[in-house]
Amino acid sequence: MNRQRKADLLLVMVTAFWGASYYLTDLCLTDLPPLNLTAFRFLSAFLVLGVIFFKNLRQLNRITLRYSLLIGLSLLGTYVFYGYGIANTSITNAGFICALPVVFTPIFDFLIHRTRPGRKLLVCLMMCAVGLALLTLNDQFRPALGDILCLGVPICYSIDLLLTEKAVKHPEVDALGLGVCQLGVVGVITMALSLLMEQPHLPTTPVTWAAALFLGLLCSGVAFVIQAVQQQYTTASHVGLIFTLEPVFAAIVAYFLAGERLQARGYAGMALMLFSLVLMEADLPRKRKE
Repeated sequence: MNRQRKADLLLVMVTAFWGASYYLTDLCLTDLPPLNLTAFRFLSAFLVLGVIFFKNLRQLNRITLRYSLLIGLSLLGTYVFYGYGIANTSITNAGFICALPVVFTPIFDFLIHRTRPGRKLLVCLMMCAVGLALLTLNDQFRPALGDILCLGVPICYSIDLLLTEKAVKHPEVDALGLGVCQLGVVGVITMALSLLMEQPHLPTTPVTWAAALFLGLLCSGVAFVIQAVQQQYTTASHVGLIFTLEPVFAAIVAYFLAGERLQARGYAGMALMLFSLVLMEADLPRKRKE
């Protein structure tokens, strides 16, 4: 198995973890406040991986630490919006809205690098806008507060993807150290915010403990380290297309475990958004000269 195929399969596994994380996060939020939960999952992931890869972390250079701080801050914004968003909307809605980095990333790429967007991007943006409206607007044509907050997730995570792509191409950056240290940045800052704004505590039930540890060790620790390391061996288009599976996994888990059901227009909006996300990363066939 070549490196790219292996990287793609590992990223599919990561996407499945993240799809399941919406249900697990919703479950944990019945016991833990949003910032408290984020701090628990990222600090637990950082401590476990820090022990495992202690020798690697002792040799980190300033460039790796600097990128870890920048990417950690963008990841911090991602999970602050994520926690408060899921607490105020459905798992299915959150899954599809949070999958929009595949659309926002080219927009930020244009704003930063002046890479001119093509017609396909504009078509996909229009389709996403219509699909998002069908999915989130209620009978009074108003989105839920959680839906609005969830829009902050793809914005912040698009910045995270662009920074990670730039970082792992730098010859002096340790991708493994980057993946571990960014977890520590998010964990420390959210713990400080939780102490100021909430009454943080450990999980109080076995179910919450199991869900929170799964979120921390697999959905945060293993997932972000795999993303940072494997993004060196695959293309950005492959990563974007694989990540479009996240809302599909989220919707399946929500349907079977949380019993979530949508109106017909909600499913139509989901289908339109998913089609636009796949179209965004698909290579359209072109006429060959030969």
